[in-house]
Amino acid sequence: MIYSEQQNNSQGKLYKLAFALAYITIFYNIVEGIVSVIFGIQDKTLSLFGFGVDSFVEVISGIGIWHMLLRIKNQGEGNRDKFESTALKITGTGFYILSAGLLSTAVYNFIVGHKPETTFWGIIISLVSIITMSILIYYKLKTGKALDSKALIADANCTKTCLYLSVVLLISSLGYAFTEIGGIDSLGALLIAYFSFKEGKEAFEKSKSNIHCSCGAD
Repeated sequence: MIYSEQQNNSQGKLYKLAFALAYITIFYNIVEGIVSVIFGIQDKTLSLFGFGVDSFVEVISGIGIWHMLLRIKNQGEGNRDKFESTALKITGTGFYILSAGLLSTAVYNFIVGHKPETTFWGIIISLVSIITMSILIYYKLKTGKALDSKALIADANCTKTCLYLSVVLLISSLGYAFTEIGGIDSLGALLIAYFSFKEGKEAFEKSKSNIHCSCGAD
């Protein structure tokens, strides 16, 4: 009896941590999206702007993860419900639109030889994002394993895609800062478009299956 109560208390604390991580992910992506879009427009940096819009789409994905946590806590792991499937479809559509926009704009920038004003903020934002995503991945994996939840572990692995996008932004921003070759920013935007398309495709696939992930798995 005492052991059962201790186990329930421990599990309750783990779910509180899991929800806290979900809230942090949503809030961080909102802030990151706003800051990245503002500086992306101001500095005429397509890769940073695309990164920011991607963050807004990730907010929808994060809300789907929050709902999934709530369902798992109350009902246990099982088939996703209509809310989660709808969130995945909206997320997938958002990623497809973003990838198409980035692709067309990057090609145009290549043709006209567009150069950003600066990629300083791209470097700063990507470094902050790499640190933040690494911490979130670590604690999400730790929590998922402690709860023995395949869904939470999958969510942690999905967050790695956000980390990869941050690395792409950092490399393209540093590349332009050192060379001032405008095509590097456009190339970074194309890579972000690729990841966005991949995430969109996976989101639609998962909306039709029972794979517990909505962020783009490895």
